[in-house]
Amino acid sequence: MTKKDLKIVFMGTPDFAVESLRALVDGGYHIVGVVTMPDKPMGRHGNVLQPSAVKRYALSQNLPVLQPEKLKEESFVKELRALQADLQIVVAFRMLPAIVWEMPRYGTFNLHASLLPQYRGAAPINWAIINGETETGATTFFLTHEIDTGRIIRQVKWPIAPTDDAGVVHDALMGIGARLVTETVDLLIETDGNMETIPQETLHACTEELRPAPKIFMESCRIDWHQPAVCTYNFIRGLSPSPGAWTEIVSPAGTAVSLKVFATERVERANTSPPCPVGAIRTDGKHDMEVAVTDGFIRILSLQLAGKKRMSIKDFLNGTKIDNNWNMR
Repeated sequence: MTKKDLKIVFMGTPDFAVESLRALVDGGYHIVGVVTMPDKPMGRHGNVLQPSAVKRYALSQNLPVLQPEKLKEESFVKELRALQADLQIVVAFRMLPAIVWEMPRYGTFNLHASLLPQYRGAAPINWAIINGETETGATTFFLTHEIDTGRIIRQVKWPIAPTDDAGVVHDALMGIGARLVTETVDLLIETDGNMETIPQETLHACTEELRPAPKIFMESCRIDWHQPAVCTYNFIRGLSPSPGAWTEIVSPAGTAVSLKVFATERVERANTSPPCPVGAIRTDGKHDMEVAVTDGFIRILSLQLAGKKRMSIKDFLNGTKIDNNWNMR
């Protein structure tokens, strides 16, 4: 069998998935259908339907698109089966029911943005950085009943630099993952689906702790300034640029305004002699603003006030008169 003979259904929704679909299309693989989320209402009144990034790309390549509301719908299952796919590939999509992932003769494999079994879940990139990891990667694995637990096909490692945020790592893994997807398909063709795979359970013994990557909600993105500097720094970069870590800046009169913090630096100065209260702001009012944490200070480099655009700290201070009587909470 050649890559032009192998019929593939691709499933994905965001930009991260587009790169893998593009690699398959550019590589001459036979994509017989694309499954993505239904269009979402957008705009002030929610009356404009916005297609997913995967749908926009698929339509530009004249690929058939399916957008089921429910993956167990009889009509969708019938449409999917009619495509007679040999293989399904999932990148940043929904959890599939068994009736869907068991359908192709070669099964269904998923691209996950971590080194499984670490960081199973919806937000592996964010949590790896929040936890201060210095290495992550991408994994392809066959789907099974429990989420992100199937047999591993291939993995590629990628270093996380101390200054990388989630956006930087996302973009790196997007390209790495796309190459891994095509390599996995090539391996499947070469072995007629009989490639060697690794049960994730065999890797548990090598791992002191399995760290999960659950979905991140806005209420859990609030900055806790009572954390040490390294934890606060990692938390902010792990949520940058999306969904964004947030806090409130409070005036001496007690007026609070919410804002998101996107970029910071750890200040090489301890919070001692005497210590500043946690959350206290230290600023020259022009170019520099630091926030006290339990063991030091965090220098803010860029932020975004609610309803405004992201801006540098210099632009923020030029437009907002801040002094050392203000604080974050």
